[in-house]
Amino acid sequence: MILEIAQIDVKVGSEAAFEAGITTASALFKAAAGCRSFQLRRSIEKPQRYRLLIEWETLEAHTQDFTGSQPWKDYRALVSPYFEGPPQVEHTELVLEAF
Repeated sequence: MILEIAQIDVKVGSEAAFEAGITTASALFKAAAGCRSFQLRRSIEKPQRYRLLIEWETLEAHTQDFTGSQPWKDYRALVSPYFEGPPQVEHTELVLEAF
């Protein structure tokens, strides 16, 4: 399993519109092959900063199958007008889980 972490900074005053767009877009991810979970978190210290956490079965499920597809284009159309700049995206794998 791969965890995609996207840091997204939105334009000041567009937070509610961005959150509405990403809520609509969540259905696109839910329907995507290989997508296991979808979560959006908002920074307390920097309210215009969000982190989108998406679990994919494989890296390819995201980078080859989803990115560039029509659902990805639809997602970007819903949220990119609110971006302050390009999202910073990285993929991670679990090394340790402790309780």
